[in-house]
This record gives sequence, structure tokens and C-alpha cells, in this order.
Amino acid sequence: MARAKNKAQKLDILIVGAGPAGLTLALALKQAMPELQVGLNDVHKIEVPQKDGRASALALGVTSVFEALGVWADMLPDASPIDGMHITDSSDNDLTRPLFLRFEGDVKPGQPFAHMVPNKSTIGALLNRLDEFDVEMIAPDKVTSIVPGDAFSTVEFESGKLVEASVVVAADGARSMVREMMGIATTGHDYGQSGIVTTIEHELDHNNIAYEHFLPHGPFASLPLPNKRSSLVWSEKSNLVPEILAMPEEKLAREIERKMGSSLGKVKVLAPAQAFPLRLQIAKEFVADRVALIGDAAHVVHPIAGQGMNLGLKDVAALAEVLVEAVRHGQDLGSVEVLERYQRLRRFDTGLMALATDALNVLFSNDQPVVRVARDVGLGLVDRAPFLKNAFIGHAAAANDELRLLKGLPL
Repeated sequence: MARAKNKAQKLDILIVGAGPAGLTLALALKQAMPELQVGLNDVHKIEVPQKDGRASALALGVTSVFEALGVWADMLPDASPIDGMHITDSSDNDLTRPLFLRFEGDVKPGQPFAHMVPNKSTIGALLNRLDEFDVEMIAPDKVTSIVPGDAFSTVEFESGKLVEASVVVAADGARSMVREMMGIATTGHDYGQSGIVTTIEHELDHNNIAYEHFLPHGPFASLPLPNKRSSLVWSEKSNLVPEILAMPEEKLAREIERKMGSSLGKVKVLAPAQAFPLRLQIAKEFVADRVALIGDAAHVVHPIAGQGMNLGLKDVAALAEVLVEAVRHGQDLGSVEVLERYQRLRRFDTGLMALATDALNVLFSNDQPVVRVARDVGLGLVDRAPFLKNAFIGHAAAANDELRLLKGLPL
């Protein structure tokens, strides 16, 4: 005798993936419209990841999102402002890292262009605020099928649970199962580099300055954290990474000092170094039948400009605004016209950032003398042109975006 199927639970929006993007979207939707039936799914238990030592550079526009959602005050004690960035360009064996370009000062009075925030603090603040709302938590559980229909998509989980949702949001990362199930292809290429991340303590105060050292194998960035600590993002040729990860802690610290040209003095490694492959990956479509992609499910860019998390949270601001407006106008949340509106808001900005980070990595990840002279002249010209520097910082900070959440306004 065939087993009877479980009765489907009806939701307005099912968000697959409970990272920062998925959690922020759930909170934005419930805060704007508590009556919306929102579900949040993840393959892991939805909780603060205690072993996650990573931190992210959050642009001014993104911190405005968190301010509008009432969580920024909880994140701020663990955050460190980035009051400036110093950019150097040199060969790997040079004893010093000469400064070619600096960005300093506030984007707006009293507002730096970014803050460094530990991922644990971001997720913890979002989860605490979400506790105030009725969100259907479906975790740990795994989506096994999505069948779009005229009025809703039917989603089946490994546990046997069934959900009927007007729209499914893929926030499940670069290897998105939802994207694959919907047959959305991606375009891009592998960089042949890996990103090494760790946290360091250093002898000299960073004075809230981020350092980006352009080296032949890729950029080497230190990003300020409280108390003479920095988050390190080191792009290196993938074939050299196993040797680096195998280094004893003291030897790794000395290698980091050498890479930084001792710009922050003696270094101590505070967390085991981890590595992940770097690639450019853009979904050919950000939407499908009753499905929208956000965050790494939609796009993965090189960390050279520190914009990965910011792009994902700008997706959240756009999708939340589109969905809330659709509800207010009595529209079908999963309709083509509603989801295409989201795609139009995000495709150009994402494509522009992907091109920019790709070009920067190609330009700076080599040591050809002619190219090096040309780029250093270019950096010097930008350093002497305040209007250009202000334009770059304003765009990176999302300070001029028209989306309501990015302006710190409620939906």
C-alpha cells in the first residue's frame, strides 16, 4: 500500500539558506509585513556558528540596512570602522610596500565607508531579532524537489515535509541546490587562486586603516578588527596553498609579516588559516519560475574589493522592497513581472562589480614591469584626483543607492 503524502504547509515565501542574506531577508519581510507567512530552511541547524572566525567588510549602505531592521546597535560593539584604505603595489621580494593610493575620511559626516563585523555577530543579532516574529524554521532539512505551478511551487524535503510557496528564494550559496534544480546555468571562470583567511594580532595599531597589498600572485589584505587585530584575506596561487596551510604557526606569522612589509609590526596568528578556491561565477538568470536567487547563489566575485557580502545584502534590499510592494498592490509574489522587477534592479550593478573585480585581479596579479609601471602611474593619478576617489568610495559604500533599506528607511 502506497504511503500517503504529508499535507502541504502553505507559505508566501520560502527562503532556502540561513546565512546572513537569508536571515536578513526573512527579517526585512516580517518586520515590514508580520502577516506574511515566511519559512526559513537550512541543511544545518539554524544557530550562531561558534567556530566561524570570519569577518566581513560591510559597506555604509549595508549597515544602513541593519540599522533600519533594528539590529545594527547589537552588532556595533563587535564592529571596527574602516576609516581609510592604503593600497600598495610591489614585487613579492621587495623589502617595503610603497604606498600608491589612499582613501581616508568619512563618506558622510561621522559615517565611515565600511565596518568590519565578525560573521558570528551578524548572525547572532539577526537571529535574536527574528525570535520576535513568527517564522517557520525548517532545519536541519534538505530540499529534494521543487515543482513550480500556476499559483505556487510545491517543495519537498528530505524529511517528507511538503511546502506550497508563492515564491522560493535561493540563498543557499555558490553551489546552490535550488539554482541547479531550476536549471539555471552560470558563467565564469576559475582564477587559479585560493583565498586564505585568518585573524592576526599585531604589534602596531592599525588606526582603523585597511591595507591592500597588490602582489604578483594576488592581493593581500588586512582589515581592521578591535584591539590591534585584523582579519586577513590572502589571495595566493592554489598550488602553493597546501604548503602555506602546513606551516607551523610561528613560520606562518613571519611569512605574513614579510608579505605585509612589516606595515603592522610583529604578527601573531590567532586562528587556524583556512583556504577556499576563488572563481568568478554569475548566474545567467537571477530568477526562474517562482524562484529568485540572492547572494552567492546568484553571484560570486573575487574578494579583491571586499564586495561579496555587500552584493548579497543589496540583493536582499532589492528583493524585499519588490516583494513588499507586490503584496501592497495585490500582485502574485511569484509572477514573472514581480520577479523580473527584482532582476532588473540587480543585474547591472552585479555585472559591473564582477567586471571591475575581474579586471583588477588580472591587472594586479602579475609582475610584468611595463604593466606594473602603467598601473602605478594610474594609481598615482587617482590618488591626486579627489573627485575620482570620492566616486569610487561612494559606489563601493552604496551611499547613493535609491533602495529604501540601503538608505536606512523602513519598507
